[in-house]
Amino acid sequence: MKSKAMRSTPIVGMMARVAIMGALILVSLGVSPAWAGTPVRLSGQLVGLVTNLAGKPQPGAVVVLLNRQDHPLARAATDGLGSFAFADLMPDLYSIQVSFTSFVPAVKQRIQVKAGMRSLLSVNLSHVFSSVQLVSTTAVPAGLMNDNWKWTLRTDSQLRPILRFLPVAQNGASSNGSIDSGPMFTDSRGILKLSAGDGEPVNGDTQADLGTEFAFVTSVYGANRLQVAGDFGYGANSGAPSGAFRTTFSRELPDGATPDISVTMRQFYVPMRVGQSFYGGQPGDAGMPVLRTADVSFGDKAQLSDALRMDYGFELDEVSLLNHLHYFSPYTRFTYSLPHGDVDFTWTSGNGRPELGMSAADPNADLQRDLASLGAIPGITLVNGQSRVQRGDDYELGISQRVGSREFRISAYQENVSNTALTIASPEQGLFAGDLLPNLFANSASFDMGRFDNFGYTASVTQDLGEHYKLTLMYGSVAVVSPMTDRIPGDSADDLREILDASHRPAVTVQVSGTVKRTGTRFIAGYQWTDYQSATPGPMFSTESTRPEPGLNVMVRQPVPALPRIPWRIEATAELRNLLAQGYLPLTTASGDQVLLVDNPRSIRGALAFLF
Repeated sequence: MKSKAMRSTPIVGMMARVAIMGALILVSLGVSPAWAGTPVRLSGQLVGLVTNLAGKPQPGAVVVLLNRQDHPLARAATDGLGSFAFADLMPDLYSIQVSFTSFVPAVKQRIQVKAGMRSLLSVNLSHVFSSVQLVSTTAVPAGLMNDNWKWTLRTDSQLRPILRFLPVAQNGASSNGSIDSGPMFTDSRGILKLSAGDGEPVNGDTQADLGTEFAFVTSVYGANRLQVAGDFGYGANSGAPSGAFRTTFSRELPDGATPDISVTMRQFYVPMRVGQSFYGGQPGDAGMPVLRTADVSFGDKAQLSDALRMDYGFELDEVSLLNHLHYFSPYTRFTYSLPHGDVDFTWTSGNGRPELGMSAADPNADLQRDLASLGAIPGITLVNGQSRVQRGDDYELGISQRVGSREFRISAYQENVSNTALTIASPEQGLFAGDLLPNLFANSASFDMGRFDNFGYTASVTQDLGEHYKLTLMYGSVAVVSPMTDRIPGDSADDLREILDASHRPAVTVQVSGTVKRTGTRFIAGYQWTDYQSATPGPMFSTESTRPEPGLNVMVRQPVPALPRIPWRIEATAELRNLLAQGYLPLTTASGDQVLLVDNPRSIRGALAFLF
């Protein structure tokens, strides 16, 4: 009997282990009767109530949910009781924007959503100050799945193989038994733009647009983002291929930081006639020099408090043209959110950062920002046959406030620029030999006027004209370069520098923007009134999203009707800058040569963009 009992013990133990494994499998698959009515929740919820100051619910208010990169995720409208809800949210930081007719919009940033928890918001809309408050965070009914069963399995080595069952059940197994972890690349978007035109590139002398631009962004395993941008074509005057490429990698960290690092390389061929400026010979006597630039940049942002955000970074550059130049360009921007506006302070040193002021309203703003950074080549000049790079320290302070349908903004800036680059249109051959660098994209040349310190201010008001149109009126002081006389005392570059003096002019700018609802046409048109008997090179490092520009400027973006079975959208654009050719400053040298200084050359450029 004893031996029979001993023989039965292993069988009983094996049956017990099989029973335990079966029970655990049922629990993990959620088919146990005790768990059938309690679904597992690995996500959270965000709910809220929208009322006015008197506590009356506001049905029909629009609530927009944004992720930590301020990209819209979902949109909802409050019901008859003024409530809204966003369910099945992955644990992360979110923001909401609440807007309703006749009330000032309310914004709440960095709302933390936890797994298995419900966050309750109280939104109070007002005609002056609207607010959003986090009232409570409570557990969602059914709670969060308990992970203690995993530790139970790990205590017995014979039960550990069951741990491999749940991932296979969730993700599925391939035919060869391997686990499918999902696609590597997700959320991929891109732009391909083909452009051409007459005159300078539409964004200024130092903004490259070679004819073919592209930008592509994708997520790599969710938390990583890879962006690639390029700009290539043939120089208008050199006839040689030129190109620029930029690669950006960023990663979303658990603490909310999203650092990114970029590598940019550019190569441009200077026009053949540059040989005359360098050596005084005939075109083609000397080899055509090549402008090469390479830079590595880093950028990140930090939420210092609920209302204060800091964007910061730096750029390391190398420029090769006749000689090699190395320089360092840091920047930082502080933004403090007010109930109905914000206060921002920006400091940039070295290179300008125009992409800091680009609006995030466009769904492809990140791609457009990459193209803007790629095209912003350094402002390179020549002094006695040696290359120089325009550098500047820029300080900007701005305050924005929205009152009803109007938005008011006051901003001021100060720039201290060295090796300031001015444009001389259609220079005579042999003019200022060794001190003129032919422009890479047009029949003009860059001239180094030396140091240029300027400051200015702008006050603007933007009025909403219905839902789709806006009217902006701006008044301010702009820095200009005025000659002390209309004749240059000598024929050298130093003689021209001596008669140039910095001063200021008042300017009034009217700008109209909007979207034609029927056709989807988006447009921006503006005109500036000022004294155009001077060259206006500044502000050269402005990060303002809306800034006054000389002359008459028009930009139109027209969506093209989609074609059947075409997976991308097509958009036609036209940009017309300084159509009236204002701001051209004529001067005469002692020998009778004409020198025409111009800051914003007239240009007409069109493009066809494919968005996918």
